[in-house]
Amino acid sequence: KLSATPCHTNRSITRTNTTTKNLSTGWHVMLPKDIAKRVPKTHLMSESEWRNLGVQQSQGWVHYMIHQPEPHILLFRRPLPMTKPE
Repeated sequence: KLSATPCHTNRSITRTNTTTKNLSTGWHVMLPKDIAKRVPKTHLMSESEWRNLGVQQSQGWVHYMIHQPEPHILLFRRPLPMTKPE
């Protein structure tokens, strides 16, 4: 189950709880409609682009997919840290 929680610095931008799949972890960031109008439709955003929209999260997250039915939802992921076998 995914639940939305407000981001720490911008109460109008929310995100889902972190999910883990295969070798990466990810979440969805939901933008208010007025901010979503500024999301490019032609390419995935660089870190500087999504930060300029007001999305704040630790380094290493990548905007990896455009969800056409709901363009106000940004999908982010980053690799899980590699663990050494014992």
